[in-house]
Amino acid sequence: MRDAEGAPRRDPQDRRATHGPGDPHDPPYRGRPPDPRHGHGYRHGRAGWTAAERRMLAVLRGCGDEPRVAAAARALSHGGEHGALWLGAGLVCAVADRERREGWLRGTALIAAAHLASMGVKRVVRRPRPLLPTGEPLVRTAGRHSFPSSHATSAAAAAVAFGVLRPAGRVVVPPLAAAMCVSRLVAGVHYPTDVAAGALLGGLLARGGAAWLRAGGGGHRDGGGRRV
Repeated sequence: MRDAEGAPRRDPQDRRATHGPGDPHDPPYRGRPPDPRHGHGYRHGRAGWTAAERRMLAVLRGCGDEPRVAAAARALSHGGEHGALWLGAGLVCAVADRERREGWLRGTALIAAAHLASMGVKRVVRRPRPLLPTGEPLVRTAGRHSFPSSHATSAAAAAVAFGVLRPAGRVVVPPLAAAMCVSRLVAGVHYPTDVAAGALLGGLLARGGAAWLRAGGGGHRDGGGRRV
């Protein structure tokens, strides 16, 4: 568009258009510089990093230089994408365990709800992914926001929900869920606080739905035949 004199009309909101880069009257530009890795315009600054987080992330990402550790981290990260491993396990158990089918379906729904909740928090917080001082992430990420870890959220929700549904779930699932949480640090795609917050969110949501799981036929029976 052009003004009355025929000159190109500039957007008054675009300070880069109305002021030259060296204009002394131009206030500091507070926009988000482009991300050289992903081409998105989100800020890559180290705001939010603590010294402890930097050290922990550097050590764990360094563990990923060992090929077998890297392979395990990639497998866990890919398996946990969008909660796929846990959702698939819940559906398989719903088919195989007819006595607790309703409970398994409810547990699967709880895991899905926890995952969606984490995605909603990410859109509010909008914390960028870590910028590694050395090396590259071991995996590509489905989104550019980091807090909280959706992998950790769905893993913790599964550990709680499956533990309510089957006693064996209390033994088998938590170690696998913990390994998945650590894999996101080894892969270099999350801060430690992302993983901790995600695990807390998933665990609390699933614990809040434990009574709903039991009402659907979940839980095991005690010596008196009551579900616990």
